[in-house]
Amino acid sequence: MLAKVDHVWHFWLAVPLTGLVVAAVLGTIALYFFKVTRTRYPQR
Repeated sequence: MLAKVDHVWHFWLAVPLTGLVVAAVLGTIALYFFKVTRTRYPQR
């Protein structure tokens, strides 16, 4: 029984890692669009 419980704990690492990956991808996309639109429409 202990081996079964000990084996399952690593699945809970997927929850925060998934959130971090989604945040990193969205942040990369947001910074990309920020940088692209900034060069397309420069401030005066």
